[in-house]
Amino acid sequence: MSESLEGQNVVVVGGTAGIGFAVAQQALESGATVTVTGRDADRLASALGELPGARGQAFDADDPVALADFFAGLEQPVDHVFVSAGGPYYGRLADLDAREAGEAIGRGLELMIRLAQIVPPLSRAGGSITLMSGTGSKHPAPGLTVIGAEVASRTAAAANLALEIAPVRMNLIAAGFVDTPLSARLLGDGLEDRRRQLRETLPVRRVIEASDVADLALHLMTNTAITGAVYDLDGGQQLLPAVEA
Repeated sequence: MSESLEGQNVVVVGGTAGIGFAVAQQALESGATVTVTGRDADRLASALGELPGARGQAFDADDPVALADFFAGLEQPVDHVFVSAGGPYYGRLADLDAREAGEAIGRGLELMIRLAQIVPPLSRAGGSITLMSGTGSKHPAPGLTVIGAEVASRTAAAANLALEIAPVRMNLIAAGFVDTPLSARLLGDGLEDRRRQLRETLPVRRVIEASDVADLALHLMTNTAITGAVYDLDGGQQLLPAVEA
């Protein structure tokens, strides 16, 4: 368990399920006051029912006005913000809509910039913004053009924004496959095969869970020496030889 977050305010953007929900749980257990957001009001209400003491608000984080209004209405200071909102955009070239692909890349970058503008004035020194990223640029392959470009842009932005928002910190968690409800929706009937493959091939010989990501997220909140960093969390998947698609 990471160091205590007693007396600190943690905001989890996209915290109604999966990784965000696990971060909210662990932050509560560590003593933080937690506020959770999500697009869907019903899912948010369900999540809050399992997060005793947490607060919540439903809105779309990609809406700049709603995002700004949300943070303006929070109890201050906002010590730590964790973002797991959004989802991956996969597709081979023949199936890509160029405009949609560009918008998908831009949305992630735009949210990073908006948070870097909004959060630091509300934060204490040493506070943090931690965002989810991925490993899509590690092994280029057909179908990974958009997600690879998004990952690369977030990595570059995090390093530069960390300098501009100091002493508030910005870091990324670059996850491989994480066993979450989103992964289940994406893989459908192939989920169990994927789990079995990872257990057999990953150096850690197990599937990465949302709680693993939450452990790292809380460490990045409490360790004030870390900023502008990208932490890979994939069970060693990127160490394996690339597989032809």
